[in-house]
Amino acid sequence: MWIFVLGGVLCALVMPVMSAVAEAPEYDIVVYGGSSSGVIAAVQAKRMDKSVVMVCPDRHLGGLTSGGLGWTDTGDKTVIGGLAREFYHRVWKHYQQEDAWRWQKREEFGNQGQGTPAMDGEYRTMWVFEPHVAEQVFEEFIRDYEIPVHRNEWLDRENGVETEDGRIMAITMLSGNTYRGRIFIDATYEGDLMAAAGVSYHVGREANSVYNETLNGVQTARAISHQFESFVDPYIVPGNPDSGLLPRIHGDSPGVDGEGDHRVQAYCYRVCLTNVPENRKPFPKPDNYDPMQYELLKRYIDTGYRDMFGKFDRIPNGKTDTNNRGAFSTDNIGMNYEYPEAGYERRQEILQEHEDYQKGYFWFLANDPRVPEDIRTEMSSWGLSKDEFMDNDNWPHQIYVRESRRMTGDFVVTERHLRRQTPTPRPIAMGSYNMDSHNTQRYVAYDEQGRGHARNEGDIQISPGGPYPIDYGAIVPKAEECSNLFVSVCVSTSHIAFGSVRMEPVFMILGQSAATAAALALDAGVPVQDVDYTQLESRLRADGQILEWEMDGVNNINPDKLPGIVMDNPGAALTGPWRLSRSVFPMVGLNYAHDGKDDAQTCEARYQLSLPAPGQYEVRISYSPHPNRATNALVTIHHADGIENVLVNQRETPPDDAFLTLGNFTFENSALVVISNKNADGHVIADAVQIRPVN
Repeated sequence: MWIFVLGGVLCALVMPVMSAVAEAPEYDIVVYGGSSSGVIAAVQAKRMDKSVVMVCPDRHLGGLTSGGLGWTDTGDKTVIGGLAREFYHRVWKHYQQEDAWRWQKREEFGNQGQGTPAMDGEYRTMWVFEPHVAEQVFEEFIRDYEIPVHRNEWLDRENGVETEDGRIMAITMLSGNTYRGRIFIDATYEGDLMAAAGVSYHVGREANSVYNETLNGVQTARAISHQFESFVDPYIVPGNPDSGLLPRIHGDSPGVDGEGDHRVQAYCYRVCLTNVPENRKPFPKPDNYDPMQYELLKRYIDTGYRDMFGKFDRIPNGKTDTNNRGAFSTDNIGMNYEYPEAGYERRQEILQEHEDYQKGYFWFLANDPRVPEDIRTEMSSWGLSKDEFMDNDNWPHQIYVRESRRMTGDFVVTERHLRRQTPTPRPIAMGSYNMDSHNTQRYVAYDEQGRGHARNEGDIQISPGGPYPIDYGAIVPKAEECSNLFVSVCVSTSHIAFGSVRMEPVFMILGQSAATAAALALDAGVPVQDVDYTQLESRLRADGQILEWEMDGVNNINPDKLPGIVMDNPGAALTGPWRLSRSVFPMVGLNYAHDGKDDAQTCEARYQLSLPAPGQYEVRISYSPHPNRATNALVTIHHADGIENVLVNQRETPPDDAFLTLGNFTFENSALVVISNKNADGHVIADAVQIRPVN
């Protein structure tokens, strides 16, 4: 037996007792992992009358949802249904009670959430909450459905997965306890069961070329958010490269944009702070505190940086969900590369380093005399919340594992699926959040004079253009690798697609869908890859899951219901820095392409439409008008008799249901319409092209 501390919890690990395998009872479904996804999966399994057990290394249920992320990344709340919505409804019910407001009156809280009101009266949901309230709701789920939970159980990753003919038969913990099951669900943030079972996975960023993406791999040019906004010298002796680099920055090349690498986006603890004096615990000073670790931050502050309080997002009772903000903040950039594959002892060392770094960060800003007094005064008014994480010295028990292993199944969700450029044939969930990667490295860049300065790389915050479906293939491994495993967190996606999928509400939705499919696979006696999708879809809808986004026909016009031949912007070939937007209605489909802010680069959208027969056709385009649009957007029509250039004033409202007719033209078997921002005097919109036969 050996002992270590993980997340403030004393853990005893015992070598497995192999004879326990034959004696262990068999469950229909074994859920490994106590994340929000794991809890919801277990509840759904019980609702479908299956025997289920939760086995988790965690002592606290709910993962990051109960571990500090109380400012929910909802995206579009209308695509959050099923048990995930019930979770947020139960949170809402809690805050309807007067005694829930101990440190603050309800009317003092306000109602601000991320993209939606915190307290949503229409849907009777609450999206912003305290960590202990989320944990209480998860425990209520477990109690209400009488689900057995075995905590502090760590998978023997070397020898603890018993397989037979491509099926997992049992999993054994380092304690020696064994859990037999007919189907298993890996709901961990790390994908430990998936990896130990021999399922393919990826760590790091793929090259753009792997899945025909644009936002994967190294991203120096696009890394403009949470970036150093002034020159900050990275050398121990300013201006002297021979003196060496300050801590937390490297001197190697960041890599070539678009190329893959091993790097993982930064982790942090979503610390729950308060400025209520009676509930405030002063920031603790780590035993190994080294002010030199924050010298780069000090120099940045000296340039005038003051935005470190910008992500103290308010949750009830005078508390915060505190997230990373700016170039040098709570994200511990570059210190987590080993974590996904590391053993338990090494992971604990990485977690401790992250905890020491983040505690030192707050201590530095609140106490170091080199920090300007205005910052020290403000930071000292904050501290850890005494009534949160009470068994862990008020520090979160779950680090924000923004990305770890990602399964590689036969179906890999990519940027193209999120943008609806590639079909998703078997939707089991919907996502909607930005494709969001935090920074992955801090390196030395050079200005025009050759002077080195600090620079971050990896941050991406790009909208997918609206809600999108997630395919069933995202949660099942390749059939030849394992036929009775679901993966509901480390799903089969590319790095940049995972940046949107990785939101806690989506993990809950995927957990419910995985358990539903597991129950259907058991009933039919088939591998998880062969579940009848028609049955699965029917049951998911019956249980309140949202599998498609309904267009209202007014603000969002369904292209499939328009006459003639219609191509929406996801079908066009886009070149240049186009961005997807949904800001101005009406539009065809979920979004339109917007030529962005870079006037130096030409954007082209090429709509190539196949026609049923040669003949004369009317050509129409749609766009959303606005005063910042171009009065001379160039539209080029390639037709049988030549080429026609038309300049469109996109500030004027189209006369016919968002469409403007450009004229009648003769075509052979196809039509090519190109929208460009060349020489435009404002922003150019590329939405849809419609071709209608004359007569």
